[in-house]
Amino acid sequence: MRNRGSLGRAALGMAISVVALFLVARSVDIPAAWSVMREAQPQWLALLVGFVAIDLAVRALRWKVLLSPVGRVRYADSAGSLLVGYLANNVLPARLGEFVRSHDLGERSGLSKSTILGTIVVERVMDTFVVVVIAAFAIFVLSVRGIVASAVLVGLAITSLLVVAIVIGLVAHRLPGADRASAFINQWPRVHGLLVRLRAGLAVTGNLRVMAISLGLTLVSWSCAVLGFAAAAQSVGIEPTMGQAALLAAGVNLATAVPAAPGYVGTFELAAVTIAASVGIDRESALAFAVLVHAVTLLITSIGGAGALLVGGRRRARNVVPSVAEPGSQP
Repeated sequence: MRNRGSLGRAALGMAISVVALFLVARSVDIPAAWSVMREAQPQWLALLVGFVAIDLAVRALRWKVLLSPVGRVRYADSAGSLLVGYLANNVLPARLGEFVRSHDLGERSGLSKSTILGTIVVERVMDTFVVVVIAAFAIFVLSVRGIVASAVLVGLAITSLLVVAIVIGLVAHRLPGADRASAFINQWPRVHGLLVRLRAGLAVTGNLRVMAISLGLTLVSWSCAVLGFAAAAQSVGIEPTMGQAALLAAGVNLATAVPAAPGYVGTFELAAVTIAASVGIDRESALAFAVLVHAVTLLITSIGGAGALLVGGRRRARNVVPSVAEPGSQP
């Protein structure tokens, strides 16, 4: 049944990507977009590469900070596992790379993979919150209406639900009926242990210093993403405002939450073209710089992830000194 479900999600993602690519092909003069992309200026592309690399480096540092209440993890390990996860997202559907990187870091560090996954959940919620705020601010500044504004409102609703889910996960043991639920779950010790360790990862939200630093790093990371989009647009002769670049970066990221083929092929480009058209950027240029951003990101994360797999190896508990005792050390 699990295999059937995975195959079903993969098939749905492929179908959505095919439809997205079809819509892009219908609304954009592909040969004209290709001509625009071929004329891209290399100095701006170099800046794009730099911003993507800095973005990834900051994300690795943020993850290390989020993990600090659980254990001291080397930056090389958090960066390596992050890249391995992104590589998996490039070749697997449904963001399975998040599970891959929690497993990879667990193998490298000796920490519970379930606890690590809890910190990834916190990281994803923080990203979604910041992206929605950026998009909402850009929409207000640019006075954008229609489907783009509606999508941001949906993103805000999803973020609210994610925050509520984390809060429930943290206080579930205090809710009415918690004792009965705990007694029922205790019938399956492995499931109970997994939930306890997952909650340990979510509990990093209670460390205000860690959350403040992580939020600051998240803002730096998304600033690099915005500047990356701006550099890519400049490379094809478009001079976007910071508001336009911010809306493009945030909106395209929100679109990657939609099930799609590995690497978000199709949905990434359709979102970029649709958002660009809503702020007065022609579709051909928009497709050209969207493909450049997408290609550079996939290339860097794929090469980095492959390198991390080859040279990182599998390092166990010698790289971490747990700061809290976790019930059940095995994931």
